[in-house]
Amino acid sequence: MINKIIKNVLVPFSDFIYGFADMSGLLGDEFKVFPYGISIGKRLDDAIVIAVESGPTPEYYALYRSINEELKDLTEQICVELRKKQIRCLNIIPTVSTEILESADYIKTLRYKVSHKMVATRAGLGWIGKTDLFISAEFGPRIRLASILMDHPVESKRKPVNKSKCGTCDICIIKCPAQAANGMLWNIHTDRDQFFDAHKCRDQCDKFGRERLNRDVRICGICVSVCPFGKRNK
Repeated sequence: MINKIIKNVLVPFSDFIYGFADMSGLLGDEFKVFPYGISIGKRLDDAIVIAVESGPTPEYYALYRSINEELKDLTEQICVELRKKQIRCLNIIPTVSTEILESADYIKTLRYKVSHKMVATRAGLGWIGKTDLFISAEFGPRIRLASILMDHPVESKRKPVNKSKCGTCDICIIKCPAQAANGMLWNIHTDRDQFFDAHKCRDQCDKFGRERLNRDVRICGICVSVCPFGKRNK
């Protein structure tokens, strides 16, 4: 039933991946009524991503925003259909509100209460790379994520991914203009701050937004563009 709802909404289906996750005990108390999750990923346009190898372009920024809006609308549609089946759910949109982004707690930690990457790794869709990218088996890092939390269990056909598959590859580290990563491989016992400095990344993204896009936005995309997994799956 839930699979059918999702597939009816994700059109064209070849541009998306999705999976189910058991989130029991992984989220804060305010989400304890939603112990299960759906991770949904929409692929990015290869031609636009390729052009970002030296920094963000207006086309990449526009793509980033449009897919975020698309995923917001799609997850809302799925939730409407789930609620018709008496399934309680909550969609977690790709980009959090300006109010949250400017809050003291967020600025201090650069973390939101629900991690799309956590839901996606628990759903078995991929792993987290050396520059804190989510890397999917199908599309590499050329993807944007959204999540839905719900109270209804669904059996997953994929096993959760517990460790990185990046191996000795360090292209994203070399190309990162912020030098935000130290090369440590991610696993479920490794905190983000042990291998990646999100504040360095944010500062560089802020600089790119002002200098390249003439906007008060924070965006880069270089590591997305150069990752071999994205090129392999192009």
